[in-house]
Amino acid sequence: MIIPIDALEADTLYSLAESFVLREGTDYGAEEVALDVKVQQVLNRLKSGEAVLVYSELHESVDIKRKEDIEPSEAEEQ
Repeated sequence: MIIPIDALEADTLYSLAESFVLREGTDYGAEEVALDVKVQQVLNRLKSGEAVLVYSELHESVDIKRKEDIEPSEAEEQ
């Protein structure tokens, strides 16, 4: 299920983006980028619609995925 970003408080959205950035294995760049910059990049992608928040009932968790990468079943309950 896709969660609209405007359904969350700003602090909650920021925390989700920060958690996503801090996951092990998400830093593949040749140059080091500050945490705040990475979080802002994720937030910008969410706001532009390039990325979406996806809630998994099975895992009881929220993930951030590129819009084109989501499964049709994940988007059903919009």
